[in-house]
Amino acid sequence: MKPNEAIEALGALAQETRLSIFRLLVQAGAEGVSAGAIAEKLGVTPATLSFHLKELARAGLVTPRTAARFIYYSANYERMAALMTYLTENCCRGMPGECLGPMESALARCSPAPGKGNCP
Repeated sequence: MKPNEAIEALGALAQETRLSIFRLLVQAGAEGVSAGAIAEKLGVTPATLSFHLKELARAGLVTPRTAARFIYYSANYERMAALMTYLTENCCRGMPGECLGPMESALARCSPAPGKGNCP
């Protein structure tokens, strides 16, 4: 990941509603959540939700897919992992094993496969 991509992703997450949307989608797994269900769960108006989803999609953090007349959004786990890697690649004075254990453990429980586990 390039620095400007990390800045864009972090900027997209640096807003309470967008962070809540992203966390909801990470927990939902690869199946994602319909835009209507996101709006209902978070108490966000459709117009506001559309704006925030567009920002998250522009940063590559969420992916939309159409099914019938609904749009489902899911977290882009590869982009999330790339951002986390970028942020931690030089941690612990070049000994990432010293500080990445808890994070790797948390990510290991996170499965983007439909019907599988959720992130903590």
